[in-house]
Amino acid sequence: MSEAKIKISNLHKAFGKKVVLDGVDLEIPKGESLVVIGGSGTGKSVLIKCIQGLLRPDTGSILVDDEEVVGINEKQKEALHSKMGMLFQGGALFDSLSVWENVAFDLIENKKMNKKEAKTEAIRVLRQVGLAPDVADLSPSELSGGMQKRVGLARAIASRPEIIFFDEPTTGLDPIMADVINDLIIESVKGLGATALTITHDMASARKIADRIAMLYKGKIIWQGTVKEMEKTDNAYVCQFINGCSQGPIKVEV
Repeated sequence: MSEAKIKISNLHKAFGKKVVLDGVDLEIPKGESLVVIGGSGTGKSVLIKCIQGLLRPDTGSILVDDEEVVGINEKQKEALHSKMGMLFQGGALFDSLSVWENVAFDLIENKKMNKKEAKTEAIRVLRQVGLAPDVADLSPSELSGGMQKRVGLARAIASRPEIIFFDEPTTGLDPIMADVINDLIIESVKGLGATALTITHDMASARKIADRIAMLYKGKIIWQGTVKEMEKTDNAYVCQFINGCSQGPIKVEV
């Protein structure tokens, strides 16, 4: 296994009496695409926020490039975030900004690129995700859901991050558009040589974009392996989840 880009050890996080992460151990080698699967409310988003330094875990360690993330100050957080890109679940585009300004947001705000250069770069990245230059001056509200996802992806990769997070990247898309987004994610991650962490319920997406899959259940990683290993596993929790069965050890809380 290559050296770890992200190494998480014994991570715990609770909100009041609700335990969300209960001793998570996870290692993501450089350049790997890891997909974390699990039901709603299992702590997938909390895990990402802890890695980004947005939430402070109660106990445990998160190393990014061998540097501890837990308890870092604001300046260190800025340096950490400069390595990261994120595609949010709902796109999370700024309605008040044009498409190109959304894509170039980090380039202008944090990398201090001038607007002319930033627009040129934004248009280049929009082309990468299959959007024509004339989309650049539109507002996000003028775009379809699939186009908004592409713009969100363009924004996530525009600053050429070393680590990219994908939060439910195919939610709300039809199966064909979801597959287009999956292909773009693979191309973008490989093109940058980035390390990727995706959280999703969409097993078609998980199977396509993952080098490795890990399942989060009741605050712990209960299984991890390749897609091929997942298809052959006799882990009852994994089998129930990936096949979408109502019967099994995972009880649906009504």
